[in-house]
Amino acid sequence: MQRRLKKSYKFAFRSSLYITIFTTLVLAVLWYFFFKEEVLVLPVYALSCFIFCFFVLQYRVERFIYRRVKQIYDDVSLLESTSFQKQPITTDMATLTKEVEKFATDKKLEIETLKVREAYRKEFMGNVSHELKTPLFTVQGYILTLLDGAMEDKTIRKKYLNRASKGVERLIYIVKDLDMITKLEVGDLNLEMEEFNIIELIQNVFDLFEMKASKKNITLKFDTDYDDPIMVKADRERIQQVLTNLVVNSIKYGHKDGTTEVGIEDLIRNKVIVRITDNGEGIEEEHIPRLFERFFRVDKSGSRKEGGSGLGLSIVKHIIEAHNEKIYVESEASVGSEFSFTLEKVE
Repeated sequence: MQRRLKKSYKFAFRSSLYITIFTTLVLAVLWYFFFKEEVLVLPVYALSCFIFCFFVLQYRVERFIYRRVKQIYDDVSLLESTSFQKQPITTDMATLTKEVEKFATDKKLEIETLKVREAYRKEFMGNVSHELKTPLFTVQGYILTLLDGAMEDKTIRKKYLNRASKGVERLIYIVKDLDMITKLEVGDLNLEMEEFNIIELIQNVFDLFEMKASKKNITLKFDTDYDDPIMVKADRERIQQVLTNLVVNSIKYGHKDGTTEVGIEDLIRNKVIVRITDNGEGIEEEHIPRLFERFFRVDKSGSRKEGGSGLGLSIVKHIIEAHNEKIYVESEASVGSEFSFTLEKVE
């Protein structure tokens, strides 16, 4: 036989063979001692016994394994009976063991994934609660103070109302960011693609935050002189938001008298990469994989040095991915960080 006997029939084949050999030998010995003559019918008996045993064993073992394994699936209620019935039943225990082990491994991975998601959900809800309750309690405190009698003092009234207004602005800022990131995640935010000069856009962002950077004496600059425009195709407003978030972060966490530098390089024929580099605080390696999670902050303390909704980098990532582009980060603690993202270049 050119093809080997199917592995699923080996058990029945071998068992039938052993039974046939044993019973044939016993019959031959008994026949010889009692009748003292050759047994011509033995080959016919051996063949008939083998065929009968093979089919009975094959059928019975298949039914036994089918019922037992199916009962396991039914007991755990993790596999539909209809899908199990469509699968071929085998008497090969090694194959069955592998299938059950694979099933168990898949379910274990699924359970672990659910646990991770549940932990992430709890952390996310806790972060949302923390981010919202701080400005809410601030606004509530000032308003209650005014209602308790401080309203009569015009100076205190104006000061407290201004502070309450800032708390409301922070709430609005967080809600807007949450609304945007939700739209980005469900693909409900339409991008208005256009061609524009990325050098000009970066310069506009520099101009917007020049005063903020000057408070820490941080220099905003290009890595080199770009005399010619570099045209890209993207949603100008969204890319400006990306640049704004990255530049503002570099200023927030940059050292005094530091530098925020932006460079643009060609990658392949129709791609450029924009790099935003600073020599600020940097990020520990263990925190880098979680940087783009919603509300994730390296600074876990309750009193954070810098404000913000905690959604900036997550929004940046979703905007870039909505353009079908990639974003990268490299950082070293106390040395600085570099965020970079790709864009489609106009030929």
